[in-house]
Amino acid sequence: MIFNNLDVESYDRQYRDRDLLRRVGRYVAPYRGRVALIVGSVATVSALLAGVPLMLAAGIGRLEALRLAPPVTGGLPRLPWLLLAGLFTAWILVWIGNFLRRRATSRLIGDVIYALRRDAFKSAVGHDMAFYDRIARGRVISRITTDTNDFGQSITLVADLVAQVVEVAIITAVLVGISGRLTLLVLAMAPLILVFAFAFRILARKVTRQAARVSADVNAKIQETVAGISVAKNYRQEAVIYEEFAAVNRASYRINLLRGLTLSMVFPVLNIVIGLGTGLIVYQGAQSVAAGAITVASWFLFTQGIDRFWFPLMNLTAFWSQVQVGFAAIERIYALIDAEPTVVQRATDPVPPLRGHIEIEGLRFGYDADQPILPDFNMDVPAGTSVALVGHTGAGKSSIARLLTRFYEFQAGRILVDGHDIRTFDLGDYRRKLGIVPQAPFLFSGTVAENIRYARPEATDEEIYAVARRIGDGEWLAALPDGIATDVGERGRDLSMGQRQLVALMRVLVQKPAIFILDEATASIDPFTEAQIQEALELILGESTSVVIAHRLSTVRAADRILVVSDGRIIETGDHEQLMAGGGHYAELYDTYFRHQSPDYQPPESRRADPQPT
Repeated sequence: MIFNNLDVESYDRQYRDRDLLRRVGRYVAPYRGRVALIVGSVATVSALLAGVPLMLAAGIGRLEALRLAPPVTGGLPRLPWLLLAGLFTAWILVWIGNFLRRRATSRLIGDVIYALRRDAFKSAVGHDMAFYDRIARGRVISRITTDTNDFGQSITLVADLVAQVVEVAIITAVLVGISGRLTLLVLAMAPLILVFAFAFRILARKVTRQAARVSADVNAKIQETVAGISVAKNYRQEAVIYEEFAAVNRASYRINLLRGLTLSMVFPVLNIVIGLGTGLIVYQGAQSVAAGAITVASWFLFTQGIDRFWFPLMNLTAFWSQVQVGFAAIERIYALIDAEPTVVQRATDPVPPLRGHIEIEGLRFGYDADQPILPDFNMDVPAGTSVALVGHTGAGKSSIARLLTRFYEFQAGRILVDGHDIRTFDLGDYRRKLGIVPQAPFLFSGTVAENIRYARPEATDEEIYAVARRIGDGEWLAALPDGIATDVGERGRDLSMGQRQLVALMRVLVQKPAIFILDEATASIDPFTEAQIQEALELILGESTSVVIAHRLSTVRAADRILVVSDGRIIETGDHEQLMAGGGHYAELYDTYFRHQSPDYQPPESRRADPQPT
């Protein structure tokens, strides 16, 4: 039940461990010097740790020999001090080696995580809008932040694994030198431990993958709640959103509890197996001492060696289960990086200076390919002219704007700009020629000036002021407490809706695009601000080819031509007077949406019906 009920993203995939390791190796490859330092430190520390039992065994053997034949010169009292000095020196060197390894490992992890997070963020930014229609933003954030951190912690475990492997190899060689028969008995038990390790590997990968998914769900729920907190408070739904979060949080608790139990089972199970094996081997060793096959010193060395052998081997199995956390994390990160885009350019041709002639021929598009919103759309906008798209909600107006900007891929037809298929342009270069204002203008934290020059960073304050004064002599800017240095707050919360729209339009005026695309906001604003917005719009419409999804009558009338869209097709075209005189679909839209905006509104029965050709 715990494993079911968690959404798997449409772009998720599973990778083989070897493929994950190969790709991680590409991130590690630039830091070969640090890797060499880590390996050298690991080998040195492992050799020293393996040498401590040898030193003790040699000391015990020497003491036994001195006891049986005491030297005349009194060498016996000096031996313990020499042994102590040797052990002290060995542990000092172990500390230095561990310090160097940890330092190099930390720097290596920092650089790898930096590069990995950079690539994951670059991929997330590069995905088209269709990707974000399907995927919750919080889940993407979780992969870039939480999963990269989890993977970084696992790299530390991998370094420890390498150290344990080297130590096991050295200890094995020492044990073989003491007693081949007893060493074979030790090695015979190793496969049993490896079987446990493999079983834990499968289970650990599964529970850690589920833990990562539920963590993404928690992040997504928190982000959605914080973004919509004002709506929740308006409708007094705090208790509801709390219960929704509590349900996700409970699922996270159950899955992470299971994950913790799974990973914590490793050491107890292995301790039982190892305890039984060690008892058997100690018994066999005592029998060998009694039979005179090995000395007491060798038997002591072997028992110490067994402890040093089992401990790293046990860590190997335990760490391997925990390393699955890293494998699950890197698997999710690579799934984000490898997600296939839906918007694919056929070429990356440089974009020449554009006049802005837009032609749309036989365009077919649907967010679901089997349910087209635009079954066969055609439109021609001559360079330097402006068109206003009007129609009922769902007619396909906003989809046209999104396709012109290449936010989505269409299924058939062509979109040409100055005779060039926009799918052959370099996408970044093409979008630099566009001025785009969405229906809900988004402002980033920072000043008004920083938001205005977002599309053209080189724009100076003088240029911004010059453009601002073209709109109502700059009165809108004078109303701001610090002018263009006014901080807009998160998402522009410190500005009114009208001021946000003016800042968004100022971006376009400073950018001077060849093509202007506006999905006009529907929010009501005061008449003074609306007049300033209309003034800014008329400036833009007069300087570029413009496609406007219009919601204001003033914008509709300012356009050179009005296109009436219904069911994904243009059914009427003309200016306001022509279309009103025709008494068709536009006149119905006018009566429904625009009449409250018109001071000279006339009811339908008082109009002269004079149909015009469409």
